[in-house]
Amino acid sequence: MKKLMALAFAATVVLAGCGNGTTTDSSADSAGSSATSSQEASSSTATEEKVLRVGATGQSYPNAYREGEELVGFDVEVIETAAENLGYTVEWTLSDFSGVMGQLETDKIDTVANFVAKTAEREEKFLFSDTYAYAGATIVTHTDNTDINTLDDLKGESVSGVLGSNNVTNLQNFDANGEITIRTYETRDGAMSDVVAKRVEGYVNSKASLIAEIEKNDLPLKFVGEPFVYEDIAFPFTKTERGEELQAEINAEIAELREDGTLKKLSEKYFSQEDITIKAE
Repeated sequence: MKKLMALAFAATVVLAGCGNGTTTDSSADSAGSSATSSQEASSSTATEEKVLRVGATGQSYPNAYREGEELVGFDVEVIETAAENLGYTVEWTLSDFSGVMGQLETDKIDTVANFVAKTAEREEKFLFSDTYAYAGATIVTHTDNTDINTLDDLKGESVSGVLGSNNVTNLQNFDANGEITIRTYETRDGAMSDVVAKRVEGYVNSKASLIAEIEKNDLPLKFVGEPFVYEDIAFPFTKTERGEELQAEINAEIAELREDGTLKKLSEKYFSQEDITIKAE
């Protein structure tokens, strides 16, 4: 399926089939021409209505990231597979995480495919699809930090995270006494780079994403204890009539992709053979 890449904070209008009609000569029946024009206009409108506007960061490995000019990842393939089955063309808008969530809130895009956690706070603003994956928020530190082995060892230290991500919110809630200094970054790359360079002592993200990132780049990082919270991952939609329609359509597709094994297959493809589409015991 063709991917249409939009610039950050801009939506690209998808035009349908312009210039593909057959030219008629001047003696053609005017009524027939009018009917044909009406049919073409109707067809064009119908095609335009089948565009699904999706936001992502393009920097979130292995959820939504770029390989050259192509946008790929677990969340990317899940939404594109669902969209293709429903007859939609996906139009992508790339920005930082807080940016794409802001564009969803202002109805500039239809949903976000970037490992979005379903939370009570977000459910006040958005509709959510059924859960298609689960995430365990955890922290990694540099392997040289032999004194950091538990979450308690991070008290008095700095931990990086992505601005606007629920992993940061979860860490703030976990660290109720404010004993950990949390530094936020616009991208995962910035947050990850600083823990690798030892500019911070920890980095918070979902465990499955961290495992994939560490293995891919052979990073000198180790986990600090087990995940301190687990969350449901789902696609958010606006609380509008269109949002309700998309929610119902995507829910039906998630159920089908789960039943036929596609969700599991995609998870194992991107998360080192781990199935994150089922809840950890």
